[in-house]
Amino acid sequence: MTKLLFICSRNEIRSLTAERLFDGSAQYQARSAGTQPQARVKITEGLLGWADLIFVMEKSHLRRLEERFPEAIAGKPVICLNIPDDYAHMDPALIEEFEGKLPEHLPGWPP
Repeated sequence: MTKLLFICSRNEIRSLTAERLFDGSAQYQARSAGTQPQARVKITEGLLGWADLIFVMEKSHLRRLEERFPEAIAGKPVICLNIPDDYAHMDPALIEEFEGKLPEHLPGWPP
């Protein structure tokens, strides 16, 4: 099972929505976290170590990972999805963004 980690700022909308899209998947296990101090779940070295693939929503999230956790992400695929913070949790338009961008990185998804 491939382990996916989705990262946004507060872990309330984008990354949490992405995590929920993989609930019940037989092929992928997903978790999510945020880069901000007030995030629902804060990014940790342990979460980064757990993940096989790391997805960030914006380039600023990637920069924060590079600054704070360079060793933890060394050699790991980190993919920037370029999804702005313009949505609500489980917004159909946000789900459409994920469905348009994730398949090139995740064979067989969506199921």
